[in-house]
Amino acid sequence: MPIITKIFNFCAAHQYGHADWSREKNLAVFGEDADLHGHNYALEISVTGPVDPDTGYIVDLGLLSEIVRKRVLSHLDHHQIEKDVPWFAGKQPSTENMVLFIWEQLADALPGEVRLVNIKIQETPTIFSSYSGPED
Repeated sequence: MPIITKIFNFCAAHQYGHADWSREKNLAVFGEDADLHGHNYALEISVTGPVDPDTGYIVDLGLLSEIVRKRVLSHLDHHQIEKDVPWFAGKQPSTENMVLFIWEQLADALPGEVRLVNIKIQETPTIFSSYSGPED
């Protein structure tokens, strides 16, 4: 089946570290990322499913955008990830964890036979993580 990908952009801040570690240890492990900082993220959501013969679409992209805004971007955009998103309690706000969070938010929210294929989030021009779902 064909795959369609929609790109979303958002801004968020995060800070790596452990509250029970000293500042020196957090800096040694996480470097500059132990300080609060932000990124302009690019989020790619790829889905597949049967192509509707009437529209030629796998999914209405307006509907997909609405679902992503409600279930993902409303939690991440202009937020401090590890403080404002309960899912990140006790987790580092890495792109690796972000794709897991986003998958959980979207996997059961898509209409009909539409299913997630991949989530990719780019944090900087040289850093991104992608996830294609849990192994069955």
